[in-house]
Amino acid sequence: MEWIQNFTNYIAVNFYNTYMILFILGTGFLLTIITKSIQVRKFKTGLKLIFRAALRKDSTKDVTGDISPFQALSATLSGTIGNGNIAGVATTIFLGGPGGVLWMWATGMVGMATKFSEVFLSLKHRQTHEDGSMAGGPMYYIKNGLKNIVFLKKFAIPLSIMFAVCGAWTALLGTGNMIQSNSIALAFNAQFNIPFWISGGVVSILSGMVILGGIKRIGAVAELLIPFMVIIYVSCALIILLTNIDKIPSAFILIFKSAFSYQAAIGGFMGHTVKEAVRLGVSRGLLSNESGMGSAAIVHGAAKAKSPMNQGMIGMIGPFIDTILVCTMTALIIIITGAYMKIDPETGLTFTSTALTTSAFNSALPYFGGLVVSLSSFLFGFSTIIGWYYIGEQCLEYLFGIRITKGYKIAYLILCFIGSILQKENLPAVWNVGVVFNGLMAIPNLIALLALSNIVKKGVNQYYKMNKKSSS
Repeated sequence: MEWIQNFTNYIAVNFYNTYMILFILGTGFLLTIITKSIQVRKFKTGLKLIFRAALRKDSTKDVTGDISPFQALSATLSGTIGNGNIAGVATTIFLGGPGGVLWMWATGMVGMATKFSEVFLSLKHRQTHEDGSMAGGPMYYIKNGLKNIVFLKKFAIPLSIMFAVCGAWTALLGTGNMIQSNSIALAFNAQFNIPFWISGGVVSILSGMVILGGIKRIGAVAELLIPFMVIIYVSCALIILLTNIDKIPSAFILIFKSAFSYQAAIGGFMGHTVKEAVRLGVSRGLLSNESGMGSAAIVHGAAKAKSPMNQGMIGMIGPFIDTILVCTMTALIIIITGAYMKIDPETGLTFTSTALTTSAFNSALPYFGGLVVSLSSFLFGFSTIIGWYYIGEQCLEYLFGIRITKGYKIAYLILCFIGSILQKENLPAVWNVGVVFNGLMAIPNLIALLALSNIVKKGVNQYYKMNKKSSS
């Protein structure tokens, strides 16, 4: 196990090097330019489309697809608003300092344009499975889109296979499964001293009850669960922030200063460098909103969408909600409470992961702060587990056909339980595996986004022209 820890840590540390960071942020920045800052210009439109879909006023009943546009957003948010927003933010601050939060924001802002492009292309190139269900996502726009580009034609199928393989492994061993059950078990153990195996067993059973119903049940559960869990977490976070509003400006100053300077150890807080802050901020930002990974495009590909543009604008709001809103609140609470510098009396070290966020909430809300984190960790993690099941299933169906799903369900639930009991000294290995697979999944998708950016550009320009004519 020690060898696995050292190996996964080496890969995780070196994977997000300067080139990978430039690849992720550069693609998002380029797509921001190509779409003419659609995440800013059409942010209000995206929100309107979401509210119309949530109130079922979008008239998509007879449109081709398996789930409603709002269910698609909810299912993708169930995959992105996970314990990366609780444990991931805390780990970023613990290892990279408060400055890592700035790079999470950067990943989230340009990631909105990336997410829009992914969803747009997914709807453009989706197709129908042999059982009548819809199939979309990067594996399809990589295969069907790149084959029309001369110098990339021979790489179309290999890159689509690479994406599907990495997506399946990410679902089984990374973001979607083991990390979530791991964080849930840690939160309940820290707050209620519940054994890890009990939490893991409960989560695995509940997850099985949902995923057996396929994407329609996943969408229905996510549609009910996501608004509820976001309201709970954001409301409690707002209470803490409003009661400590005088400390917020200094927290923002610390984030910006730490993002560009070396900060020596203060108390139990680990010293960090700018490079470490950038690496952790970008990697955990990708872990949080998954922009560039293409995972959300798979779920949106099943939506009853009127047009790729509309669904793309709905999809781009996802990174704003999970990274700019939820992650920022978590980070500010950890900083203003000083929890990132406190020492755990049991280990003699500073808190990290879910335990750090729990400590921050407990210090601000002594009677129920930790309960909020534990409940949120369960809801966030559970929703991510069921959302990522579908993503992994679609990747495997692309590779092997729909018959593979029965064995996949069993493996997924077994690994969900195993993830919950890998704690303490085994914890870094679980997170490192997730970080690495996230990055591997992003590589073929980012290549395709750059290669197919002209298609995105044409679609956006046509939309702007139509809007200009209708308003004149």
